[in-house]
Amino acid sequence: MPGSSANLGPGFDCMAAAVSLKLELEVIETGRFAVESELPIAKGRENLCVRAFERLHPADAFTFSIRSEIPLAGGLGSSAAAIVAGTMAADHLFEMDIDLLAQSSAVEGHPDNVAASLLGGFVVCADGRATRFEPPTGLEALAVVPAEAVRTSAARAALAEQVALSDAVFNVAHAALLTLGLARGDWDLLARGLQDRLHQQQRSQLFPRSYDLAMRAQELGALGATISGAGPTVLVWCFYEHTGAVAEALGSELDGWATLLRTPFESQGAYVVEL
Repeated sequence: MPGSSANLGPGFDCMAAAVSLKLELEVIETGRFAVESELPIAKGRENLCVRAFERLHPADAFTFSIRSEIPLAGGLGSSAAAIVAGTMAADHLFEMDIDLLAQSSAVEGHPDNVAASLLGGFVVCADGRATRFEPPTGLEALAVVPAEAVRTSAARAALAEQVALSDAVFNVAHAALLTLGLARGDWDLLARGLQDRLHQQQRSQLFPRSYDLAMRAQELGALGATISGAGPTVLVWCFYEHTGAVAEALGSELDGWATLLRTPFESQGAYVVEL
């Protein structure tokens, strides 16, 4: 399952992209329940893979082995990937033929990250459905992952229940520009479309360094940058010929407070391999 980055600037709670950081779940019928992983994650029934699996079938006789490259609690879709993995494992083992997006979204609480992890590419979510399209050729991404995580609950609490009409219109317009830029491979439209007025500045006190870096990304040679999901990770958008130079410029900015990862946009969604 690929990781994912949601919101993508103006697309709050409705746009996301898969990124090439992977989670792997192996489920084996061993006659006993166990969760095996070297990651610092829950090893009981509260584990997200297990929770998603058990919405469809009891996990008593199964051992779950989990490996992941996705940073935990950083805004790169680790929870969504785990949920999709558990849901797909149960669906595949017991041939349930369920709506994977609806089932996974019910566990996650919103569809954007799970849709990107499930389908790959870029997704736009509306009306309980996800529309997928391919990443444009030449578009790449880098992720700046701070060492200090931010709780999603705190990030949600920082948002206003009501917003100004002008800000809502601004985001609708820029989400449209971003979608057009992605569909056409038009870097100028894409760069213009990465702006937001609904969530990034409102949460900036939770990750001031991330927000400052995102606002200065174009000065470092990037097309722009967005706060990934609820943060604090910054997704830096690059034209492939500039990615190396942008990575070098970012490296001098981090000073030990964050890690830089190369995270190309991922076309391949979730899939099952028979062992």
